[in-house]
Amino acid sequence: MTRLTLTLATLMFLTACETMQGLGRDVETTGEVIQTESVETQQGM
Repeated sequence: MTRLTLTLATLMFLTACETMQGLGRDVETTGEVIQTESVETQQGM
């Protein structure tokens, strides 16, 4: 699941980085995905 999430985040990052604003959104989205995965992992422990 984590690999799929990171792959999707990377694809989003590469396809939408045409502007600095787009880059900011991509970085924010990537951070949110990582945070969500982290919370899910901690709850599963």
